[in-house]
Amino acid sequence: MKKLILIGAIILVSNFSFGQSLQKGNLVGLHIMTVNLNSGATMDQFQTFFISKVIPEYEKQFQGVKGYLVKAVRGENNNSFGIVWLFDTEQSRDKYFSADGNPNDLGKSAVEKVSVIEKELEKLGTYTTKYTDWVIQ
Repeated sequence: MKKLILIGAIILVSNFSFGQSLQKGNLVGLHIMTVNLNSGATMDQFQTFFISKVIPEYEKQFQGVKGYLVKAVRGENNNSFGIVWLFDTEQSRDKYFSADGNPNDLGKSAVEKVSVIEKELEKLGTYTTKYTDWVIQ
């Protein structure tokens, strides 16, 4: 059930991103978030900052990626957040990440530039993710 909901969310988001349809070979990275808010911060503040500042900075530094914050509204992950990253191809992702999932030299440079915004986000809270990359068949 969990996978069905996640796949449904991916398809919904990607319909808007790729001209109403996914294409064979597109890569969709789904990251399930765990958010730890600081005292006095709200999830709404965290969400607004993430959508308006963090995702645009990632999109700026990682050319060819489109990101979306998603919220689970039913099922096992109800009220949880996730991030959907859309790449045209696996090769687009591999431009920034090595086979073990860690940033390569170009990816490290991009992450370093994004770290300024991530530091600002830490005023509200922190997050960790677990991810799976999916290739459209």
